[in-house]
Amino acid sequence: MATSSPLSSAQIPRATARPRQLANWLLAVAALVVIMVVVGGITRLTESGLSITEWKPVTGALPPLSQEQWLEEFRKYQQIPEYQQINRGMSLEDFKFIFFWEWSHRLLGRLIGLAFALPLIWFAARRAIPRGYGPRLVVLLALGGLQGAIGWWMVASGLVDRTDVSHYRLAVHLLTALLIVAGLVWTALDLLDLNRDASARPARLTPFALLAALVLFVQLMWGAYVAGLNAGYVASDWPLMNDHLVPEGISWHGSLWATISSDPYLIHFFHRWWAWVAALALILLARRARKAGDRGASIALNALVGLQILLGIATVLSGIDLPLAVAHQGVGALVVAATSWAAHSIGRRRSSGRLAA
Repeated sequence: MATSSPLSSAQIPRATARPRQLANWLLAVAALVVIMVVVGGITRLTESGLSITEWKPVTGALPPLSQEQWLEEFRKYQQIPEYQQINRGMSLEDFKFIFFWEWSHRLLGRLIGLAFALPLIWFAARRAIPRGYGPRLVVLLALGGLQGAIGWWMVASGLVDRTDVSHYRLAVHLLTALLIVAGLVWTALDLLDLNRDASARPARLTPFALLAALVLFVQLMWGAYVAGLNAGYVASDWPLMNDHLVPEGISWHGSLWATISSDPYLIHFFHRWWAWVAALALILLARRARKAGDRGASIALNALVGLQILLGIATVLSGIDLPLAVAHQGVGALVVAATSWAAHSIGRRRSSGRLAA
């Protein structure tokens, strides 16, 4: 009499599945998204984000190729409030500089879309996607498409009545990018587990990992507000702010939420001190990852948290030096990736005892 398999049909991967190749691909895409976050930081810090005033997903991939096209793009930029109120008299060469960074940011977004969509189609055609992972990959693809729309929604907020983009929309744009990084890393780790053990189940998000992620989310959101409102410039000393623990200059904006999310002094104050709460939560998460047997995740998360704090302090003391500020944003994205890695480690411990062992 034939013996029954210990695995249900839902757990048995396809014979043609290639989990390791899929994982490597997803990690490569995650690295591209981190680079995208860095370029986005440069775009913001150089005030380049409003230099392209139209959204052309296909034809916009090409920059102006003639003097006439450059003049036409410059003419469009001259119609928006940022030019009229801040950059009036800007030369064409200066415009080309800010145009380059916004165009590079959008071009990289297009390349990431292709780097995800085309291999996904190829893997699907070859039936190389393990059972149960197809919907997750489609959701990640949809998030990438949504991110492009959010980017334009953000830019559009600064083209009519404002001289910059809405910091709320900027926060949505940045946080969505970081969510995509976390999702790519988590899915890649699930696939690597599956490659090692065909009976491995996807890791679960444990309550403590969720708490740590929420604490980090708050820090990242206020970091986006700092960037969107240029709140980093309100103080260049540390740990005090302009010689005060609680900075002077805080203004009431009509409601508690409007004040804590729109006042540059209060946002800067909150971001620099909530960082220690976030650091504690992530250090505890790293300790749990180490106990779960994942020393690499623990070391990566601890090291990146420490580096991020040092970069944050150095950025403030430097008066928002461009390389330091960009590094601070880039390492922030790596902290998100390491957090996903550590959270996955303790979730794996609960979902598959053999893998944790």
